[in-house]
Amino acid sequence: MSLLRFSVLAVWLASCAAFPLRAQDEAKKPSAAATAEAQATTPPPAAKPADVASPDAIMAATYDVISGPAGQQRDWDRFRSLFVPGARLIPVVPRKTGGGWDTRIITPDEYAQHADAYFQKNGFAEREISRKSERYGNIMQIFSTYESRHDAKDAQPFARGINSFQLFYDGTRWWVVTIYWLEETPENPLPKEFLPPSK
Repeated sequence: MSLLRFSVLAVWLASCAAFPLRAQDEAKKPSAAATAEAQATTPPPAAKPADVASPDAIMAATYDVISGPAGQQRDWDRFRSLFVPGARLIPVVPRKTGGGWDTRIITPDEYAQHADAYFQKNGFAEREISRKSERYGNIMQIFSTYESRHDAKDAQPFARGINSFQLFYDGTRWWVVTIYWLEETPENPLPKEFLPPSK
């Protein structure tokens, strides 16, 4: 997702600057532990069976649900239905000062809240262009290379990167546990092993 730029998912991803951390705001919010506990015990909306029937299906649904033209209301209940209670979305972002990198750890609800405002004003279409997967029993990890565009018809993406998905199969359906992503930069281009042959 560029999830995330969400990715991810994604735009929110690219616009992590839109989530400033202000001490006065944080003081008004419940503790992170309390929020995580509440979200981990709140069941997500019911998923469409076709969205969670296979790894391919849940990956396609994740990219599809965040993509659309500016002003199009995203189906956030569908988005939330893909994630296991307690799931996290984690963009890797450059530090604002001092150099180096950091992570932002957010919930699907937080992503939906922040991304919704962005999508009201901006088109966003993200698609997978390459994938590397490993599975053991009920767990699976996927390196999903993405391209983000403001319009699906745009010739060139405005961002690329890798969404690292961790998936879980409970015996009935698939769940997204984590989407952890990094956007490509000129200093850190995508290696060819994570691109399709034509790229």
